[in-house]
Amino acid sequence: MTASPPSGPVLVLGASGFLGPHALAALAAAGPVVAASRDPAVEPLLERLGAGAAARAVRPVAVDLEEPEALAALLDELQPRAIVNAAALSRIDACEREPLRARRLNALVPRELAAWSARRGARLVHVSTDLVFGGLAPPGGYDEDAPAEPASLYGVSKAEGEVHVARGDPRALVARLPLLYGDSAGRGLGASDAVLAALDRGRRPRLFLDEWRTPLSVRNAGAALAELVGVDLAGLLHVGGPRRLSRFELGLEVLRAAGVERPEEALEPCARADAGMADRPPDVSLDSSRARSALRTPLRAPEDELGEPSDGGAARP
Repeated sequence: MTASPPSGPVLVLGASGFLGPHALAALAAAGPVVAASRDPAVEPLLERLGAGAAARAVRPVAVDLEEPEALAALLDELQPRAIVNAAALSRIDACEREPLRARRLNALVPRELAAWSARRGARLVHVSTDLVFGGLAPPGGYDEDAPAEPASLYGVSKAEGEVHVARGDPRALVARLPLLYGDSAGRGLGASDAVLAALDRGRRPRLFLDEWRTPLSVRNAGAALAELVGVDLAGLLHVGGPRRLSRFELGLEVLRAAGVERPEEALEPCARADAGMADRPPDVSLDSSRARSALRTPLRAPEDELGEPSDGGAARP
């Protein structure tokens, strides 16, 4: 028999990553939030994102998710009413180098979270990825009924995590996110800040003409996750942007928003094969029509989202 649902805070795992601070900023407006990560110094990140008020409402804690006992102890101590799991080993090359670590963070941690949330009646929103697909998206993109066919160890480990969540807690929600871009608090992370950081170093970034995604602003993704904590949805949900873009096309949007003159000349278009990455999935575009119907948060295109300030922040010059 399931115990009474816990009444503790919302717990965000992976709080100091690219996505985590944006989810924290959106969640902190509604009540107590605990930010858990190996490096708990999230306040400076929130300040840089213009979310100083959120920083004062967030309690940071350190946790090493590679230690199962540490995660169990944290859950039992906090008794969170909801968990947003944004923790992952998300770099494809890092997963190939460290397959055991990838499986621990991307598959086994979600399994342990789902077992705890099901037992205690907590809300679990687990973040997954479009890269659970192999890359031959149908017209309109993959919908939630499409079978996962990952083409990388990262995708395999994330797909396994999805299965564990579904089996462990049927009331949990798995939110598949696409390629994310936007403000990384000066860290050069994500699809846009990485390009801008390369330009600042005097480089001409190489971007694929033949890799297609449905990119979404990281701020937009954080707001959607915060809303999904309180929405009665379970199973799979695709939370992607409204436009199918190549990596090169997204790069052009980023540079135009940043005021770069002649952005076509600042980037080097290439094919995946030219970069020795022909095995990367060519098209993992998502069909996010279900999410658009369920959410009040609009899922916006890059031309609408880029250049707008975070709450309280300033637009990038």
